[in-house]
Amino acid sequence: MTEHNTRLMGKAEVIALATDGSSYTDGAVQEMIFLAQGCGAKIVVLNVIAVDSESTTGLRASPVTVNQEVSDYLDNIKKMADDSGIECEIVIEKSYYRPDKTIVDLAYKHNADVLVMGRHGKRGLLKLLVGSMTSKVIGQGFPQVLVVPHECSIKGEKILVAADGSEAGEIAAETAVNMGKSCSNLKEIHVLSVAGSESELEQAQAVAEAVCTKGREQAPSVTFRPIALVGKPTADIIAQTADEKQVDMILIGGHGKGLTKLIMGHVTEKVIGRAHCAVLVIEKKKDKENTPESSE
Repeated sequence: MTEHNTRLMGKAEVIALATDGSSYTDGAVQEMIFLAQGCGAKIVVLNVIAVDSESTTGLRASPVTVNQEVSDYLDNIKKMADDSGIECEIVIEKSYYRPDKTIVDLAYKHNADVLVMGRHGKRGLLKLLVGSMTSKVIGQGFPQVLVVPHECSIKGEKILVAADGSEAGEIAAETAVNMGKSCSNLKEIHVLSVAGSESELEQAQAVAEAVCTKGREQAPSVTFRPIALVGKPTADIIAQTADEKQVDMILIGGHGKGLTKLIMGHVTEKVIGRAHCAVLVIEKKKDKENTPESSE
């Protein structure tokens, strides 16, 4: 059996999983269980049913129901959690307007530290839109969204962080360093900065080295390796480098602009779609008073 690092998420107390009940979220389910075991975290499984408001006028008070296939899938997750000694809550909710917002609102409502999603999903009346909706969920700005491919195993020995000197990039780098401090299994952190041209390479090198210098000071047991590359498209370089270095997680900011416009929403989305490994999208945490208290 593959040895998993179960402490990558540090002191997470609640891990939310967004699932549509399809096999595309199998990898996300498995990794959520491992992460919850290591953190001693509670699991909240979110199944959002997107409903056409025009075709359901007057039916909003009707009970939430799911088909048997999805029900069995959710029951199996609950059984996996129970067998692993993990507290697990299943939340099924209708969404009459924006499923992506409902997912994020529910994650906030249940005080989730991390929101886990699979990379693909299915469409239909019962549609969480995991995959095509991933970028929209990330666009809602939840602090940590972990996107896990169907066949993915997070060993936790090597990670790659995309850095460009922007605020979002700095937050991603800080998260990587914190992982280095809290995770005993983490051995290497590759810090990648991509320059759009040769004239920007020196600055990219400085960005990567600055992150590594800070990391070596705060997490001396971890090897920090700076990488500065020139080329486009940025997303391809990130995904290719992650594959070459055999990392099992990429950390990247969700938005913003910096030295090479690395931490951009469209770049992040492309990295998620092309990476062989899990991708942790990092956003600046919102003030508690600005977080949603309920969802529709």
